[in-house]
Amino acid sequence: MKKYSEPSFRSSALISIDTQRDTLDGQPFEIPGTSAALPNMKMVLDAYRDQRMPIVHIVRIYKKDGSNVDLCRKEAVENGAQILLEGTSGCELASEIFRRPVRLNFDLLLSGKVQEISSHEVVMYKPRWGAFYNTPLDSHLSKLGVDTLVFVGCNFPNCPRTSIYQASERDFKIALVEDAISGLYAKGKEEMSSIGVQVTSARAVKKAVFT
Repeated sequence: MKKYSEPSFRSSALISIDTQRDTLDGQPFEIPGTSAALPNMKMVLDAYRDQRMPIVHIVRIYKKDGSNVDLCRKEAVENGAQILLEGTSGCELASEIFRRPVRLNFDLLLSGKVQEISSHEVVMYKPRWGAFYNTPLDSHLSKLGVDTLVFVGCNFPNCPRTSIYQASERDFKIALVEDAISGLYAKGKEEMSSIGVQVTSARAVKKAVFT
C-alpha cells in the first residue's frame, strides 16, 4: 500500500469523461473501444448511484459556428463536420450508462454552469482536453470534501489522461478503471502507475465502494 497515493474509495468522486453518443461504434466521431467499455462504466456508475456517492460527467460540446472548438478540430467543424455539436443527439451522453433517460441542457452547460441529474450526479462542460480547465470542477469537488477521484470514459490518450494529470497536480488520490475506459495502452498504464495512479478494474471499484 502506498502511504500517500492509495485511493480512498469511500471518500471518492467518480469522473466520467466524454462518454457521448458520437464517440460510439459506427458514429461520426467513433473512438474504438468506447462502446465495449459501456457495461463496465455502468457497473461503476451504478455502484456510486446505489451508495449516493458523487458522480461528475464531463462533456465536450462544440458550437456549430466553431467558435469554441480547439484548434486541431476547428477547421473541420467550420467545414461542416458533425461531431459533438450542441443540440444534436450525437452530443448527448450515451444512454447505456444511465438507468433513466438524461438530456443535456446545452445552454446551461455552455454558460459554465453545472447541470444536476440528481442530488449526487451532475454534468459539466469542458472547453478543452482537461476537466479542470475553465470549469467549475475544482470548486465542486472542494465542496464535496472528496480526496480521491476515480476515472472512467472515452479516449484515454487525450481528455482522460490530461484530466488525470490535472487531478494529480491538485493532490487528489487517483484510480483509473482500465476496463471502463477506451484507448488505454500498456505504456499509458505504466505512466499512470509512475505518478501514483492506481490502475484497477470495474469489479474492484464496485467492491471497494460497498466496503
